[in-house]
Amino acid sequence: MEKTNEFLSPQNGQGGGYKYFPHTEADLKAMMEKVGVASLDELYAEVPSEIRFRGDYQLPTEMSELEVRQLFEQLGSQNRQLTCFAGAGVYDHYTPSVIPALLSRSEFLTSYTPYQAEISQGTLHYIFEYQSMMAELTGMDISNASMYDGTTATAEAVMMAVAAGKKQNTVLVSETIDPKTLEVVKTYAHFHGIELKMIPQREGVTDKEQMTSLLNEGDVAGVLVQQPNYFGIVEDYTGFADSIHQKKALFIMNSIAADLAVLKTPAEWGADIAVGDGQSLGIPMQFGGPYVGYMCCTEKLIRKMPGRIVGKTVDNRGQRAFVLTLQAREQHIRRQKATSNICSNQSLMALWVTVYMSLMGKQGLKEAAELSYAGAHYLCDRLLATGRFTLVYNQPFFNEFVVRYDGNVDDLQRRLADNGIFGGVKVADDQLMFAVTEKRTKEEIDGLVAFVS
Repeated sequence: MEKTNEFLSPQNGQGGGYKYFPHTEADLKAMMEKVGVASLDELYAEVPSEIRFRGDYQLPTEMSELEVRQLFEQLGSQNRQLTCFAGAGVYDHYTPSVIPALLSRSEFLTSYTPYQAEISQGTLHYIFEYQSMMAELTGMDISNASMYDGTTATAEAVMMAVAAGKKQNTVLVSETIDPKTLEVVKTYAHFHGIELKMIPQREGVTDKEQMTSLLNEGDVAGVLVQQPNYFGIVEDYTGFADSIHQKKALFIMNSIAADLAVLKTPAEWGADIAVGDGQSLGIPMQFGGPYVGYMCCTEKLIRKMPGRIVGKTVDNRGQRAFVLTLQAREQHIRRQKATSNICSNQSLMALWVTVYMSLMGKQGLKEAAELSYAGAHYLCDRLLATGRFTLVYNQPFFNEFVVRYDGNVDDLQRRLADNGIFGGVKVADDQLMFAVTEKRTKEEIDGLVAFVS
């Protein structure tokens, strides 16, 4: 503790010893007098001596900018750079270099929520554009200002359905949703007293007959499905919305955002709430996060939607302006009155996907999705041709599929990794799930197949 005092002491009679530590000895003395202690040691007197560190910190010497860059390049080179054929909710899509450059601009990079519209027009503007694009991508009436991630967005949708259902307290969940999402939904449901009932899957898709049977039992506020589902299968949800709405329940659909560029939108399936993760819209994999969740809904549910909504208006000079709308600030501050726990959100990541969608455009999004689809089907055909793999589900799939391997899956993945390939996600003792994006070349796919043949 004495070292801390020395560390902060003035040098040459000018302020603190280090320019980033502004407290002088006089500052420290004034603060200690205020709290009634005579020294920093006395301030920490309640901390047992046996757990207090009194040695020298193993800190490196100062470095120039060039040396710091070299150090981090050396550290980064220790990571294994693998060609990714894995997905399961996180996908290796291309990120245009202009995105991080735009995100670093001062009108966007801010740490506080934009309650003061007059100084937050940059943030409010891009959130408005994000909402507009996500509403168009999903086909829904309205989008909020983004959520923490896809799993929590899905859990918030479950809570939203129960809030809208008033007396109904049960939500049906398809067994074909991502297990990671399911675990988060279970946690939220447990602490909010919501009952979850699972809809069994049959041959990799949601069993509609079982869903109808569970709906007939009553007390259902909503039904949650995923498209494409966890196994990469594009499910046929024809008639689901009619069955669900007949029982006064809400239809919730979780989707991989980028896939909606070519698949039927949640709105076309009759969904009331569309949720999911926006990582597929150009956000790097980042060791699993953070990403950005999206939530869109029909207009009649707008006041049940958690989070913030940005609207466009004009100021007193007739100029275009953006503001938070339909909600009072107290809705975020007073927890007991709030629609959810969402206040600050990862809107920087919302800006990321907004710039991505702006750059790609409708045609670019469609082409990336079509390349992913074509690559996955090419890889699947090549793997089946080796005679060592069989398709687990005879269902239409998008850019991800599950195969059964006739050998040791763990050993195969280790050998693939040793040869620079992230070889899918193990979903069962003898099953692997492979994913392909527009980044995977024919040569990379052929290389994987040649190795496992």
